[in-house]
Amino acid sequence: MTGEDISQNTGQLAEIGQFRRLQSTLGERWKASEIFDNSETDILIIPSLSIDQRELEKIQGCEHYEERLLFSLIRLRNPRNRLIYVTSMPIHPSIIDYYLQLLPGIPFSHARHRLLMLSTYDSSLKPLSQKILERPRLIERIRQALHIDKAFISCYNSTFWEAKLSLKLNIPLYAAAPDLQIWGTKSGSREIFAQTGVPHPDGSKLVWNAKDLAREAANLWERQPHLKKIVIKLNQGISGEGNAILNLLPLTDFAPGKTNHVERSQAIEKSFVNLRFQAQKENWKTFSQLILELGAIAESFIEGEIKYSPSVQGRITPDGTVEILSTHDQILGGPDGQIYLGCRFPANENYRVELQDIGLAVGKKLAEKGALERFGVDFVVVDQGNGKWDIQAIEINLRKGGTTHPFMTLKLLTNGSYDLSTGLFYSQQGKPKYYVATDNLQKDSYRGLLPSDLMDIIAHHRLHFESGTETGTVFHLMGCISQFGKLGLTSIGNSPEQAEQIHNQVIHVLDQETNNEINHYSLFSNYAFPIAEDTFGY
Repeated sequence: MTGEDISQNTGQLAEIGQFRRLQSTLGERWKASEIFDNSETDILIIPSLSIDQRELEKIQGCEHYEERLLFSLIRLRNPRNRLIYVTSMPIHPSIIDYYLQLLPGIPFSHARHRLLMLSTYDSSLKPLSQKILERPRLIERIRQALHIDKAFISCYNSTFWEAKLSLKLNIPLYAAAPDLQIWGTKSGSREIFAQTGVPHPDGSKLVWNAKDLAREAANLWERQPHLKKIVIKLNQGISGEGNAILNLLPLTDFAPGKTNHVERSQAIEKSFVNLRFQAQKENWKTFSQLILELGAIAESFIEGEIKYSPSVQGRITPDGTVEILSTHDQILGGPDGQIYLGCRFPANENYRVELQDIGLAVGKKLAEKGALERFGVDFVVVDQGNGKWDIQAIEINLRKGGTTHPFMTLKLLTNGSYDLSTGLFYSQQGKPKYYVATDNLQKDSYRGLLPSDLMDIIAHHRLHFESGTETGTVFHLMGCISQFGKLGLTSIGNSPEQAEQIHNQVIHVLDQETNNEINHYSLFSNYAFPIAEDTFGY
């Protein structure tokens, strides 16, 4: 190690120490934001997707995914909360208005008075937090707008970019420290599962090149000679886009018992070019380069005729308490059902309580290591018949994920509560609530719809969420629709059937509207007088 390396590492350790000391002030600030109409709190929302940008590029419309945290605007229903929300590019004013009009019992003007939307005006492919740090005047403007002693930062995921921004502003970050993010990687997840005794598929250690990966895949096959497929996972993939499937059937001549380990490894390495990649337009040339930079693991593919992909979501509060927030059955797609498309809440009643128990054990281990805020655990569950279920933990997401925004939308809109004994969520009126959510309602016919066009369709067909019945649809990712024909929905009902019906009705209406040659309801915008982006009066 050179003197320069030692100096850099020492500097990073010093920053981590400063970061943790600042984070220790979170307690009272966070509590104040959770208690309705109690004391003032300023929340700085930084929805930076601070992950490998090449992996992020695999998701169509990824530049609009900073909108997924717009559910946070519903926090303005607490009249003592104020929000600053920063994005790479400005968000259409009608989208902001849409969220503010969801707030029950709060005048629109009062909520808007407590919201400041800021933008870097930079669409380049790098994390938002990095863009903010490159703009000292923007940082100063944020600092001047906040009550520093009453503020905290909320983000999508935590890296050294977010930690640097936290230190620069002298505001604590409510998220796991960057040096703990290893526990949200594929290899780190497997280590946590092993430490907690949670069932998980057989797999490999983390490797950094194709030759070692082939050896680990051969070792895995030798331990499990009846394997048909092996999942190859980039250590830091997102939404299943970093996964690939190795089909072992074409390699039967090299199966355990038919040849030696060296020949088997060589055959597997040669077959990597034929991996079935879950991300569109992925190929071995680019994937192998990512292995060199991010690392990868090999893992058994779980077979099963009746198979589900649920998840459990929890959080670790600043005082170390571990809370289970929700369970979901994930809706997956892609060539081999590896890519996250959406979810249904809650998960199947046959296994959701057991998922909660596993999630609690994982959360306590993460809390021991100092982690904070959101975590999610993904599973594969196979029906073995006679009421028996094989539950295997697959990975940990130490960040806000695809199930975060639909659940938080439900919670913030209804102010209800989650019942651990049943795994159900109840409104304040005591009604159980259900929803179907997706980030990936995408059709070519939707391309060209402006956000204001979508608002007209929502209003005309009464597709919006109604606070009186606490049913309906909340839309998100609306910035994606014009260019990519892509949209997000959370359809909330008083039964699983009603939630599904509401969800399907939205799709039916959008299909009808966009299949017409002339759209009679979207010729004129109802949002002729948008509020200026920088309005924030207090």
